[in-house]
Amino acid sequence: MNNTPEIRPGQSVELLKQLHILTRDGKLNQDSRRKLKQIYHLYNFIEPLLTEVLNRHPDVSLVDHGAGKSYLGFILYDLFFKARDAGQIYGIETRQELVDGSRELADRLGFGRMSFLHETVEQSITSSALPEQIDVVTALHACDTATDDAIRFALEKDAHHIVLVPCCQAEVASHLRKLKNQSFGKTPLSEIWRHPIHTREFGSQITNVLRCLLLEAHGYQVTVTELVGWEHSMKNELIIASKSGQRPRNAKERAEAILDELNLGEMRYRFVY
Repeated sequence: MNNTPEIRPGQSVELLKQLHILTRDGKLNQDSRRKLKQIYHLYNFIEPLLTEVLNRHPDVSLVDHGAGKSYLGFILYDLFFKARDAGQIYGIETRQELVDGSRELADRLGFGRMSFLHETVEQSITSSALPEQIDVVTALHACDTATDDAIRFALEKDAHHIVLVPCCQAEVASHLRKLKNQSFGKTPLSEIWRHPIHTREFGSQITNVLRCLLLEAHGYQVTVTELVGWEHSMKNELIIASKSGQRPRNAKERAEAILDELNLGEMRYRFVY
C-alpha cells in the first residue's frame, strides 16, 4: 500500500524503487521528489493525447527519444499502458548500458510492450525496428540538435502528437557568435546577442521559436508553456504540437525572414523544409 502522498494512485511502488526514485524503505529524498514531480506533470500533458489517439485506434504507439533511464517511459507504461491490452512504448537511447538496464527492468516487471533501441535519434528515423507510423513522440531534455532530430523523426513518422522539453540549444548560439561581427553591419538587432550571456539566452529562445514555426508549417497546432516551476529546472519550456491539418501559409516564410534578419541563412536546412 502507498502511504506517500506525492505518489499517484495506481502507481507501482516497486517500480519506483527499481528506478531508484524511492529508497528501499519507500521514502523520497529531495532530488527524487523533484524528479517525480516533473515526470507526473509531464504525464498530465501526455495522458490526454494518448487517450485521444486511443479513441481512434487501440494500438497506440509512443517513442521516447533520449530516453536515458526511461523514467518517463516506465511511468507511462505503469499508469496508462499496463491496464490496456494494446499499445507499445519505444525508448531510443545512445548509451548501451542504459538500454541494457531498461531492457532488464522491463523483463523483470513483465512490461512486455516496451522496447529499447540503442540508436541515435537520426538513426531511428530509418530503423526497421520501428513501425512506419508513430502516434506520439516525446523528447524530454534531448540535448541540443537531438531535439531537432526528434522533430524530423516525428514528421517522418506522421506523428499525431509531439511533446518536447528542449535542452542545451547551443547550435544557433554558436552561429550567432561566429557571425557576430558581420551581423553588426547587417542589423541593429545584433545588439540582442552582443554579450556572451545574451548570445546563449537569445540563441536558445530563437531556436525554439523556429522549431514552433517549422511544426506549424507542417500542419501542427503548437502550444508552448512551462513544464514545472523555474525553481525545479531552468530547462523548463514545454512544446506540445498536435496535428491539425492546417498549414498557415506564412509560417515557412516567417521562419525564412527571421533567419535572414538574424544573419542565420545558412541554418535553413535545420528549420525550413
